[in-house]
Amino acid sequence: MQLEETGLPGVLHLVPKRFGDSRGFFSEVYNRQAWAKIGITVEFVQDNHSLSRDVGVVRGLHFQAPPHAQDKLVRVGAGRVLDVAVDIRKGSPHFGRWVAVELSAEKGNQLFIPKGFLHGFATLEPNSELLYKCSDVYAPECDGAVRFDDPDIGIDWGFDTSAAVLSDKDAKAPFLKDFDSPFAYEG
Repeated sequence: MQLEETGLPGVLHLVPKRFGDSRGFFSEVYNRQAWAKIGITVEFVQDNHSLSRDVGVVRGLHFQAPPHAQDKLVRVGAGRVLDVAVDIRKGSPHFGRWVAVELSAEKGNQLFIPKGFLHGFATLEPNSELLYKCSDVYAPECDGAVRFDDPDIGIDWGFDTSAAVLSDKDAKAPFLKDFDSPFAYEG
């Protein structure tokens, strides 16, 4: 597996090896022992799968607060997305900073997003499918969001965000300046 640091400590870009032949390919996308060797000992307890039919669908920026905060391992099963993580840990020297990685089914790359970060993505191809593992189960009482187009965060989504396709929840999400993060930086 190829491991690349991003501009946010703890957010990792991973590219698992693929073994291909005339039939297609095989790739081991997660192995607890291999991950432990690179220092990640997260226990994943839930797998999620979402389909976004149109280009320009934005899902996020989401988080789940303690006691059900989630680490996520994200990949694309079909299509292509711009996957984004934003640091929301109070006291972090990176608070409000973001990184974006293009994930695609063709490349098979993944993004690991630890607790304390917002997560969101925008579809770059129709019928894009996101597959992700979570370290805690979904808990609606802990669910939250921040505006994907918050000017104080300044994410470059790569398209005119006034045309973004959003859920009602995401369209009504608060701005970062109006948000009291439940996460603290632990240096």
